Amino acid sequence: MHSYQQGAKNIVDQQKNYFHLHLISDSTGETLITVGRAAAAQFTGTRALEHIYPLIRSAKQLEPVLDTIDGAPGIVLYTVVDPDLSQMIHDRCKQMNVPSVSVLEPVIGIFQSYLGPPSKHRVGAQHMLNAEYFRRMEALNFTMEHDDGQLPADIEDADIVLVGISRTSKTPTSIYLANRGYKTVNIPIVYNVPLPSVLDVAKHPLIVGLVATVERISQVRKNRVLGTTQGYSGDEYVDRVAIAEELKHARNLCARQNWPIIDVSRRSIEETAAAILALDVKTR
Repeated sequence: MHSYQQGAKNIVDQQKNYFHLHLISDSTGETLITVGRAAAAQFTGTRALEHIYPLIRSAKQLEPVLDTIDGAPGIVLYTVVDPDLSQMIHDRCKQMNVPSVSVLEPVIGIFQSYLGPPSKHRVGAQHMLNAEYFRRMEALNFTMEHDDGQLPADIEDADIVLVGISRTSKTPTSIYLANRGYKTVNIPIVYNVPLPSVLDVAKHPLIVGLVATVERISQVRKNRVLGTTQGYSGDEYVDRVAIAEELKHARNLCARQNWPIIDVSRRSIEETAAAILALDVKTR
């Protein structure tokens, strides 16, 4: 095969690895993005080219969106509570021979069969400001203020305290938990540096130790800027023997305090948070 032919074939093969994913929402589109990405992640070897159309609430707004889909056909997901607009999407996609799914419709149908018809169609109802929203915002603010061992005197006000050596995903896990409404403090364990004494007498928060394998921590640390990590020199920060000693120290510390330990090596942030919340249910 000539080189230009091989090049053309490679381009075609690359194009086969992509598909258009059109997400139409009458609100922010967050629900669709989550569902679309979760579904697309199940198909390895292909990648979704996302086209997001938020706040579509009239036929005038919807028409150009459908024209765009006609020019780049793919999969269409939509959350539109207006029945006329929803039908318009369904009909046009059927004409274009493009697969489409109203993501909330089957779920709402189940709710309706059990609870009866909804009182009204409310656009973006899940984003309305309520007590739960403000609780999450308060938790997020608290968590950001108490990142990396800051303001340890407030630990008793926390719901969850995460302790662990550097690069055990304490901060991202804390932020995820805060978004679930849990005030979370994270405190680094550094060899020869004592933890805040208030941890010894804290009664309210669930205290959890995070660990990982030596290989995982070494790999992550090599990709970080060492200058931002206090208490370490560049060599010992990535040295596997030193990391093993840090982990041993952390495990012994948690064992002495009877704090549960979670290994995050092969867990996503979401999985780690779920394991922490499961501990919270068991110990409260």
